[in-house]
Amino acid sequence: MTSNTEFEQYYQQVKRQQKRDTLLWSLVLLGLYLAAGNVAEFSLTTLWQSLPHFFDYLFETLPILHWNQLFADGHTKGSLLYWGYRLHIQLPLIWETLQLALASTLVAVALAVVLAFMAAGNTWTHPALRYGVRSLVAFLRTMPELAWAVMFVMAFGIGAIPGFLALALHTVGSLTKLFYEAIENSSSRPVRGLAACGASRLQRMRFALWPQVKPLFLSYSFMRMEINFRSSTILGLVGAGGIGQELMTNIKLDRYDQVSITLLLIILVVSLLDLCSGRLRRWVLEGKA
Repeated sequence: MTSNTEFEQYYQQVKRQQKRDTLLWSLVLLGLYLAAGNVAEFSLTTLWQSLPHFFDYLFETLPILHWNQLFADGHTKGSLLYWGYRLHIQLPLIWETLQLALASTLVAVALAVVLAFMAAGNTWTHPALRYGVRSLVAFLRTMPELAWAVMFVMAFGIGAIPGFLALALHTVGSLTKLFYEAIENSSSRPVRGLAACGASRLQRMRFALWPQVKPLFLSYSFMRMEINFRSSTILGLVGAGGIGQELMTNIKLDRYDQVSITLLLIILVVSLLDLCSGRLRRWVLEGKA
């Protein structure tokens, strides 16, 4: 009977604390919303009134297809072939964009893994080196990919190299932070066990820390691969290669049907990347697809 009474008292205490915390954080978030919304001119009323017009442009990009002419030749308006008459240009650009994202991600992941172990607070790195690496990667991720791309386009000219460098540098900065935070959040028990057995610093990182963080590293890397593919489509707008240049050209020339098929191709590739990355992750971690 006494235990039930103590539990009820504890339950009521926790419940009151949760109510106070909920009320407090609700007031704080409301204050932040009012302050930030005032500066950013954000208004729920304006958003609600303008919401019906949000899809106007998307509706304009929809192709006009006729069922009786759906499978006609490419010279007939209303057919699928007429809608995709620029596929012979767009598909190689999609492939270039995918290669750009893959190459930049692979290089960035390799560099980020090394830098993350140097920047983590529990890998026994010298403080000067640790804070130096953290400052470097903070600078790399502070600069957006588009800014890096503009700089490299001015230096190297139009092409895929500026896009590759821009994505790789920004990805190194972003992934290194995620990686070293994952390392710092790993359990110290395996590390202490290996240290008690006389393992070296490198052995402790390899056999105690790495097995714990490898699944997170893979997840972050696959996620970044998808982000880089989407980002590379934007970098094409400034001449950094890929499908972005085609998208920008179609928008400028008001070729709305080609805007829609370009966006559709991008969505399909992102969906395939998501499917393949999930299967690859299961294969690496569990040995099965």
